[in-house]
This record gives sequence, structure tokens and C-alpha cells, in this order.
Amino acid sequence: MRRRSFVQACGVGAGCMALGGSISLAATGNAELRPRHYERVRLLGSDGSPLLASTVQPKEQYVFPYPYEATPCFLINLGEPMEPRNGLTTADGEAYDWPGGAGPRRHLVAYSAICAHKMAHPTPTLSYISFREARDTDEPSPGVISCCAENSLYNPSRGAEVISGPARQPLASILLEHDEESDQLLAVGTVGGELFDRFFSEFEARLALEYPDGNGSQPLSGDVIAKRLSEFTSNIMRC
Repeated sequence: MRRRSFVQACGVGAGCMALGGSISLAATGNAELRPRHYERVRLLGSDGSPLLASTVQPKEQYVFPYPYEATPCFLINLGEPMEPRNGLTTADGEAYDWPGGAGPRRHLVAYSAICAHKMAHPTPTLSYISFREARDTDEPSPGVISCCAENSLYNPSRGAEVISGPARQPLASILLEHDEESDQLLAVGTVGGELFDRFFSEFEARLALEYPDGNGSQPLSGDVIAKRLSEFTSNIMRC
């Protein structure tokens, strides 16, 4: 069996179990939120070949669907190792730990690209939300995820916790698995406050047109394409 690195499924302060089981998180006094496990999906590049961790350039961002056909996620190379972040909480007061970066240098992070405020998200025609580099010393040096719809700002180096703006919880984290032998990346689950039910309800009419076979709520398996955000959308809003 190939040796696999369960970085983002195994972090400091979190116990590791075989995927399909559960990961015990540190208690923080609030309700405890455990990772949710979905089908493993392998990330492919735009050309259909496996997307390798070593080929994702620093400060580059990709968009890929997970865990459903219509729910977009970000994959970002922050350029430096990302340590775990404990004690994050959802808007409902559920506590969880973020297990840090993935890949050979723990420099890759993945998050749901659905803003936790009014669910702005990347579409082929427009994206109000995106990663950008820090503009001053008040912002985290690895960069920020900025949503220009209502000016929510997230810190991707600390579990996408909210820096400023109206969002009431971090972006949900996508758990990544890195195959050390092949250098391939797989999405395997989530941790944090999911907004998928609300997403499908609020955008039901549009999704029914875009995904006539089931409004995009089909759980994914197998392979998915990860595109650079600049390839995925024709207009990236900056603020």
C-alpha cells in the first residue's frame, strides 16, 4: 500500500484514525464539531492529468468542486508551512480544530469558497471572493481571502478565521490527503461550519438551470478538475 500523508486529517492536538472513522478533536467547552467524511476525489489539472502538490505555485489559487457538483472550493499555496489552529467556532457555537496545511511542506490549504455571510461564491461569470496577498503589515503575511460582496476578510493561514467584516464564522475547511509517492492531492472531507444546505436552498432556481440533472447536489467521487481562478471565471472582483 502506498504511503499516504494525512496532513489536514491529522493535526497537532487531533487524533488520527482510518478514513471513514472519526477524528477526535480537542474539547474547548463548547459543542464539539467533528470532521465530516465524504468520498475521496482526486484533483486533476485543466489538462486532465493529476494535479501535483509540487506544481501548485506559491500564492496560486485553484477552484474545484467538492463535496457536491455545484459547491466550489479554493486550493491555495500559501508558500510556507501552516501550523494547526485550535479552538475555532462556528456561528452556532460548535468548536473545532483546524489541522493545518497539507502537502510535503504543509503549505497547501483548501476551503469552501462559499462566503460565510451571504454565500457569495465563484461562478464562471463573476467571483466576489478570492485569495490575495497581504497589502500591509496589519494583514497576515501569507495573504487573505477577501469577499468583496460585503467586505468579509478571512485568514487562510489560521483555518480561514474571520479577520473583519460581517461573516460570523470561518470558511469551512476542506480536508486534503497528500500521496507522498505520487505527489497527488485528494479531497476527503470537511471540518467547520458547512453551508451547503443553505446554499442549495438559496440558489435553487439558478442551480436548476445550470444542473438540470439534479441542481448540482450530486455527491462527487472519482476525479474533479481544479482550475486556476483566472481560468474558472471571467471577472474577479478586487477590493
